[in-house]
Amino acid sequence: MTSQDGAVTIYTSGAVTDAKIKNPYSLKVGLAQMLRGGAIVEVTNPDQAKLAEDAGACSVIVSDLPHSAGNLRMFDPSLVKDIKRAVSVPVMARSRVGHFAEAQILEAIGIDYIDESEYLAVADEDHYVNKHNFRCPFVGGAENLGDALRRIREGAALIRTQGDLSGSGNVARTVRNVRAIMSQIRMLNNMDDDEVFAFAKSIAAPYDLVAQTKQMGRLPVVQFASGGIVTPADVGLVMQLGCDGVFIGSDVFGSADPYKRVRGIVDVVRNYNDPDVLVETSSGLSGMMAGMSIGEDRIEEFGRGGV
Repeated sequence: MTSQDGAVTIYTSGAVTDAKIKNPYSLKVGLAQMLRGGAIVEVTNPDQAKLAEDAGACSVIVSDLPHSAGNLRMFDPSLVKDIKRAVSVPVMARSRVGHFAEAQILEAIGIDYIDESEYLAVADEDHYVNKHNFRCPFVGGAENLGDALRRIREGAALIRTQGDLSGSGNVARTVRNVRAIMSQIRMLNNMDDDEVFAFAKSIAAPYDLVAQTKQMGRLPVVQFASGGIVTPADVGLVMQLGCDGVFIGSDVFGSADPYKRVRGIVDVVRNYNDPDVLVETSSGLSGMMAGMSIGEDRIEEFGRGGV
């Protein structure tokens, strides 16, 4: 295990690997670390992908489906091919939870990363994809430390701490889940070694990964936040809470100046501790935020103490 400039490479020769697979897990983790300190933008067509790349996005994730479509399916692979031809940054695409056949299709068309996405839908209620059987890195969703470490054991090389993925612009759930993971890691750091066994059991996570998290003081892989992240200030919030990057929904392209929105978010990811950058990127957004306000019923719920 090595660490350089905050980028951590995990697992030694004892890693779970398959000799038939070309890329060992450590290489997948390294590929995911290349995205650290960046913004991943959801796009629905090649033009949006090109705009996101020009604005500085480190990657794009493909979607051609609305957030309210219910039980969704994987999109047409030809869309992925068109977007890959349009940009030079890595391209991600989603597969349903447990749907290894969809993952096989995505890998066959040359996708760079696969997001096994709870947002898209669940195909197998009891099993996630065995990500060690694939060459490309996987992104896994998590709401707490136990979720994150179970996804890592299955082979996820990047953890997406997820919140509200409905497109409401409500960042509260994302913040709650990021804080929950960070709080559990701080608790773990303060435990005696003898207490780690019981803690691993309580969160239903592999002991070796729990012990590794304690030793490192962070998740063993890069952690991005997703859901409700709309403004540069939202980005600054989750980055200062300890995330390594952010996912941004395709709703940014509904604003008056999507390039400025994406560029501002990218600048904050790179300079999240600089208040001057926050001020500069947040200025002039009032006319670009139409449709992104939290509804009155949601405000009333928050006023009653809901989250």
